[in-house]
Amino acid sequence: MNTSFRDRLEQSLARIADPKGEGARACLTVYADTARAAADAADARAKAGQSLGPLDGAIVSIKDLFDVKGEVTRAGSKVLAEEGKPATADAVVVTRLRAAGAVIVAKTNMSEFAFSGIGANPHYGTPGNPFDRTRAPGGSTSGGGVAVADDMCEIAIGSDTGGSTRIPGALCGVVGWKPSRQRVPTTGAFPLSFTLDSIGPLAKTVAQCALADAVMAGGKPEALQPVSLGGLRLGIAQGMPFDGIDGTVSKAWEGAVAALGEAGAKLSDETIALIPEMIACNAKGGFPPTEAFSIHRDLLKRRAGDIDQNIRARIERGGTVMAADYVDMVQERLRLIRAMDAWMSGFDALILPTTPIVAPKLSEVATLETFGQKNMLLLRNTSMGNFFDLCGVSLPLPNTQGLSAGLMVVARNGQDSHLFRIAAAVERLFA
Repeated sequence: MNTSFRDRLEQSLARIADPKGEGARACLTVYADTARAAADAADARAKAGQSLGPLDGAIVSIKDLFDVKGEVTRAGSKVLAEEGKPATADAVVVTRLRAAGAVIVAKTNMSEFAFSGIGANPHYGTPGNPFDRTRAPGGSTSGGGVAVADDMCEIAIGSDTGGSTRIPGALCGVVGWKPSRQRVPTTGAFPLSFTLDSIGPLAKTVAQCALADAVMAGGKPEALQPVSLGGLRLGIAQGMPFDGIDGTVSKAWEGAVAALGEAGAKLSDETIALIPEMIACNAKGGFPPTEAFSIHRDLLKRRAGDIDQNIRARIERGGTVMAADYVDMVQERLRLIRAMDAWMSGFDALILPTTPIVAPKLSEVATLETFGQKNMLLLRNTSMGNFFDLCGVSLPLPNTQGLSAGLMVVARNGQDSHLFRIAAAVERLFA
């Protein structure tokens, strides 16, 4: 007998409410009543032989930075919770999810203002990593990664400015998807970087991510057909992506690459000459700090002490960037995007570790210095995809010795459909 949508929802709500679990830290707002009504409506449609599509009845959470009509959008911030005005409309992606029949169960925790790859939040608590509760969940979509891994929802909707779906995907052992930036509207999502923000899902399978992505992009979800790995051209990004790699990630990575080779993929070691140019461009200040400072500078003047010190330090650096340097960054990035797109035309995709390290212990990121070091490592590989305007996905690596790590696959902008098919094939290989 098939489980009803209402039954599935009740199981999710029970997981959220479990006092021994991470629900209180992972889910900041729980929509029990409206979710039950939505699940009952999905059951009624199913009974009548009707459906709004393959996402009808799916249990979905949304990151704390998405507008919900009538609610203050906190974005993981104490200050915004106290001073913000209620949203006048749902975010575009929330509207599209509801129209597709998704059952929105909760708003999930996040790094304040979405500005960290660690996932810690001093205001609302930090949800513990599913593999070791003393470790970080990854950010900034921390609650979403934990909620999916712990069965509080089936799909979590997050944002990704430098890796914020892929990092928690890797550290929590689930799939994290970053679309081509222009694919999904960001209207109604509290911004971190107007230049780099994108919206993507986390789930336990590539197919679930593909369904959610199609709905949020305003498209028609279609059955996902994996490509053949035989002859697939995969470049292995060399150099910087492997600097500082730890033993757990390295061992799992080597096993995964060997499996891809045995499956017939055409693997080649590739040094990306454009990376040093990206680093030089970002050395002028980078987009997230500069744009975040423009968003939060008035708040910093009034209530700097009420902002997470690790986040505040990153935002304040953006206040030192000169306007001319920002304009130079914009123009240089556009040139580098074109150059990367041309270079990647010789491959189906690039592969690299999502993060070079496993989830750090929360005690290891307790100071500004240690936080900054680990945060940089967690963001380093994923942020390249945002800078070069690519689409990307993190897939759980097998054989990670009790923790979790991810294999990241990135493709050219606009190649989302092809990347989903590649990801589905790699997922099947690793199963």
